[in-house]
Amino acid sequence: MSIDIDTELQTPSDQRMFAIANAMHNGYSAEKVWELTKIDRWFLYRLKGLSNFSKDMGALMKEHSVDSVPIRTFRRAKELGFSDRQLALFWDSNEAHVRRVRVDAGIMPVVKQIDTVAAEFPAFTNYLYTTYNGAQHDIHFNDQGVMVLGSGVYRIGSSVEFDWCSVRAIRTLRANGHKTVMVNFNPETVSTDYDEADRLYFENITQETILDIYELERSSGVIISMGGQVPNNIALPLYRSNVKIYGTSPEMIDTAENRYKFSRMLDRLGVDQPQWKELTSTEEAKEFCQRVKYPVLVRPSYVLSGAAMNTVYSEHDLHNYLDQAAAVSKEYPVVITKYIENAKEIEMDAVANNGKMIGHFISEHVENAGVHSGDATLILPPQDLDPETIRKIEDATRKIGDALNVTGPYNIQFIAKDNDIKVIECNVRAARSFPFVSKVMGLDLIEMATKAMTGIPVREYPPLNIPADYVGVKVPQFSFSRLSGADPVMGVEMASTGEVACFGRTKYEAYIKGLVSTGFKLPKKNILLSIGSFKDKMEMLPAVQSLHKLGYKLFATAGTADFFEEHGIPVQFLEALGDEHQRQEYSLTHALANNLIDLYINLPSSNKFRRPA
Repeated sequence: MSIDIDTELQTPSDQRMFAIANAMHNGYSAEKVWELTKIDRWFLYRLKGLSNFSKDMGALMKEHSVDSVPIRTFRRAKELGFSDRQLALFWDSNEAHVRRVRVDAGIMPVVKQIDTVAAEFPAFTNYLYTTYNGAQHDIHFNDQGVMVLGSGVYRIGSSVEFDWCSVRAIRTLRANGHKTVMVNFNPETVSTDYDEADRLYFENITQETILDIYELERSSGVIISMGGQVPNNIALPLYRSNVKIYGTSPEMIDTAENRYKFSRMLDRLGVDQPQWKELTSTEEAKEFCQRVKYPVLVRPSYVLSGAAMNTVYSEHDLHNYLDQAAAVSKEYPVVITKYIENAKEIEMDAVANNGKMIGHFISEHVENAGVHSGDATLILPPQDLDPETIRKIEDATRKIGDALNVTGPYNIQFIAKDNDIKVIECNVRAARSFPFVSKVMGLDLIEMATKAMTGIPVREYPPLNIPADYVGVKVPQFSFSRLSGADPVMGVEMASTGEVACFGRTKYEAYIKGLVSTGFKLPKKNILLSIGSFKDKMEMLPAVQSLHKLGYKLFATAGTADFFEEHGIPVQFLEALGDEHQRQEYSLTHALANNLIDLYINLPSSNKFRRPA
């Protein structure tokens, strides 16, 4: 074990911080860790102090329960930065119990102002943080403002779209005479500009922090629906702690997010959904997949933003995924959902007031179902949806909003095939598509939602003035080129790090503007094709014919070259094998290594035992 830890310490990575914690827990001194990492001793000695304290806490519990921990020790733990949740783990308790003991002991944080002028002169700002290393508050708590929760620290899946929603909510509240309290933890966002809200807390979005600020501010209530999934995750614990939540009841949010409750509700409403099941053994998973037929979506039971989801096309793939996901058991079940191929995914963004829908927009995904909505290319207004499909989607959205008694924003993802619609999921919060649809259609759904949640009069379905030749397209921005070893393939797990929206007279004009805006360069001359399945080759045939007519020189790997030659398209064959003696003009390796290919279109087959594509 020592050798493994030493190697991890010597190798800089995103996991090294955990290796340092393990090493110190196992008795490594700060000096030894410094020899292996060369991280500044100043940091290492403080980390060692935290490690020693956590060990002492564990030993302390052999003599004490949570209720009898010395107040001095409890206070010291909070001064060092240990959260109630961490202390609950040390003391074999739960977060609510630790909090109750802490509050009863009078151990509460104080609020301090962030110095924005580097101590050049006294700074009196509304830019705040909480700390246990202080004696008194820097401010008075008289506003009783409405708290708005942001999306917290930056991560893929919680980006600027949610920040726009938070800022629009804050501005709507202030414009209508409400005092506001913004809580967020990302310095690159607009919501953490202290001119936006009456008070800004630069704090993480956790149950402990939000409860502390809520009680200190004597807030009139909290809006949790603007920051994505992170605030939604603490909705029920906050509600059970007697926090006033504006908008949809957290119990209804739980109904939408609990697969069993939501599935039963859809059945009761007569709204269709893909077949799914939560399974606790490999054999059960295999039997379910054989019954519904491949492909299927497989994921751990509790995931965020599509994390750890996979599309599985065969029993062989299923075994591989379940092996990687470790043991499948009652403690760690997997959810398997029937994956409907060649279905169109459709996004519905809506606002309701006491269950009645008062505004909505439908966006159309360019990619077929199976690509995460955050990575999808969206078209608004929809250009290729059948009126019957639109009618069914609107009807289902009304039913779901009414059943959940939604007040505020909600988002439903549908899949449609041959005018048959199914619900994938419902998010009772603002979705990352809200800024796009609001700006394209000229109607701020977040303003409507904020007014509905806080009881401000709101007009249902304000008139729109959208010309016929007006289309908006949202295109994702990826960072694959900056991430060594990244697989540049879109799937059910979100990978994009930004987006661009452009307008045009047609969807094609808007789309090409968006692509160019993301930095995509149109190919100058040479295009390489490697397309796996026969079905994909047939789908690509019209596009490849268009590329040929535009004058591009086409290259292709074995099976792909044969197919397009048979259909009258001149293609130069490139050999995929790495034979040193092959002629350079037929060498795929040579063409790629010497940047002779301007665009590479690669659609791999899911069958690993096929002939070369």
